[in-house]
Amino acid sequence: MIAMPRSGSAPRFEARAGSIALGAWLMMTMIVVPSVLAADAEEAPATIVLFDGETLDGWKAADFYKPGEVSVKDGAIIMAASAVSGGMTGVTTTREDLPTTNYEFSYRAKRLSGRDFFAAATFPVGETFLTLVNGGWGGSVTGLSSIDGADASENLTGTYQKYADDTWYSFRIRVTDAAIECWIDDEKLITFTDPGDHHLDTRLETRMNHPLGFATWQTGGAVKDITVRPLSAEEVAAVKDKDQGDDR
Repeated sequence: MIAMPRSGSAPRFEARAGSIALGAWLMMTMIVVPSVLAADAEEAPATIVLFDGETLDGWKAADFYKPGEVSVKDGAIIMAASAVSGGMTGVTTTREDLPTTNYEFSYRAKRLSGRDFFAAATFPVGETFLTLVNGGWGGSVTGLSSIDGADASENLTGTYQKYADDTWYSFRIRVTDAAIECWIDDEKLITFTDPGDHHLDTRLETRMNHPLGFATWQTGGAVKDITVRPLSAEEVAAVKDKDQGDDR
């Protein structure tokens, strides 16, 4: 004799099956979601710290003509003014593993003495280089040198920025194939689009700072908090999309 299920037993079986399915889905979610988050965390670009605040490890004094002394004091690289007319002082990285595009270069700098650029930053742009001059040509011109043979004082990136002595300023340079953008204290001063359509190079004087470094001209300067951060794919795409939007 075959026993028939009592009335109401089927719904209890269906509820039990539904609970098992829900539990399995929750277990899969617990496994998959952390795995996705871990993958995203692994893909996030890591910031490269270029100055430890204590030593010149990873740096060398730039081989300028009769430069001033380079030292470390109070967590900053100090570039003393050259004692000769037109003299420059600076430092250049010795690292060979830095990105040449799709990155952000950040640092803080201040003028200690003199009236000209106190931390002109040279950086790679693909296979060539540019310099962000801060306070050149008498203390205020800020811009990129050189573009199509024109210095910051002559090309469209040149701006006028007043700098006070013994005051820290934050600089940020973003390099992509679509644009070079520069900020000072979170204010964007320069947007130079389509750099690949132009001839880019540094002035002869700052080639001692290739591939990345700082220079002063008859001026004392200090730099610290020097980092390079590779950009994420989303950040690169955002710059490209904005550039294309500006062209439309």
